[in-house]
Amino acid sequence: MTELARGENTTIATGAVTVSVAGARQGTVDLMVFQLGADSRVRNDADFVFFNQPSSPEGAVRLVAADKLSIDLTSVPAAVERLSIAVALDDSVAGSLATVTGLGVEIAHLAGTVSARALDLTTERAAVLLEIYRRNDSWKVRNVSAGWDAGLSALVREHGVQVDDEPVAPVADPQGVRTVAGEEKLSLEKRQKLDMRKREVAKVLLDKGAPGVRARVVLVIDKTGSMNREYSSKRIHEVVERMVPIAVQVDDDGKLEPYLYAKSFARLPDIVVHEVDVWSSTYLHLNGTHGGIDYGRIGGVNDELPVMNEIIDSLVPGAAMPTLVLFFTDGGFTQKQKIADLMKSASALPAFWQFVGLGKANYGVLERLDTMSGRRVDNAGFFSVDDISKVTDAELYRRLLSEFPDWLKAAKNAGIVG
Repeated sequence: MTELARGENTTIATGAVTVSVAGARQGTVDLMVFQLGADSRVRNDADFVFFNQPSSPEGAVRLVAADKLSIDLTSVPAAVERLSIAVALDDSVAGSLATVTGLGVEIAHLAGTVSARALDLTTERAAVLLEIYRRNDSWKVRNVSAGWDAGLSALVREHGVQVDDEPVAPVADPQGVRTVAGEEKLSLEKRQKLDMRKREVAKVLLDKGAPGVRARVVLVIDKTGSMNREYSSKRIHEVVERMVPIAVQVDDDGKLEPYLYAKSFARLPDIVVHEVDVWSSTYLHLNGTHGGIDYGRIGGVNDELPVMNEIIDSLVPGAAMPTLVLFFTDGGFTQKQKIADLMKSASALPAFWQFVGLGKANYGVLERLDTMSGRRVDNAGFFSVDDISKVTDAELYRRLLSEFPDWLKAAKNAGIVG
């Protein structure tokens, strides 16, 4: 085996090449390849190979696993002079690539093996580890080990990928991960995060035997004064951001139908995938007038019945399209018996209510939902989290969605859902 120091190069045999990257792991350290022309830039975004676009247009470069590439050097287009093999930390991962144990590349080619450890990285969050390039009639490899503190966005811009304007073509996914209109308007970083979250949603539904399920997705958020910490810390912004992938994956139009409530409620404009940040900045407030809505008129104390009745009135008995209600609150329910009675009568309607408690509180009636008698089917679930920002996506979506498929099966058997 030939081992390359930083900046060192060697010749490899033309033909089939397998590239293995130690330390690469999808969603943590993402592996990618850029096919570059003489100007050291991609010809177009199709020359960018990564987990959501795992093959170059002609098939010469393929991402076959989170840490492995298959390359046929004989099929690389003549206009491509260099393959730049890079990694980037996911936005959710703190620190730098210097902390990734054993980060490096091993290339197996027809005449042997070459290794190139990532050397001298310090604060970089994205880096080119190695490049494979043409030299006369041969192919050579070089240990680059150089990167960007700014991370993925800096890396892709450096190589000519259009981050904000041009969409990366969606590809079919064995888990049935959906792509909806508007995703192409997201930056590459946001698309990556959204895709990872959609995959977690799809995984839960697949594990529960409900792949490809479609439902209207409704989001209800508590706007009472006791929620001040959630709003001031912007954790409630994170709630919205993390609920959007559920709507993208499950809702038939990929949109989230939102309500804010206190004593009264407000039906807010739908949340679409490419406007989440703007929507949250506009509508997630406790007081004032925003987006033409007087937040003072919504009130500042709890009364869940008006908003719950509003949603119930929209349900059609026996409808083929079920409704999934994601209801976030910090508790303080006072009309416990009326809410219990309402949930009992609502059990005959095509909606599942997933309540989520934010912070440590006494949630009373919500904690008794799973054992509440007098319902046609169990139509509600509840769990609480002290700090939602500390719950992983996988765990959050598991807790949010695990009961919904069970309810859907029972509701269909009972004729509640058509």
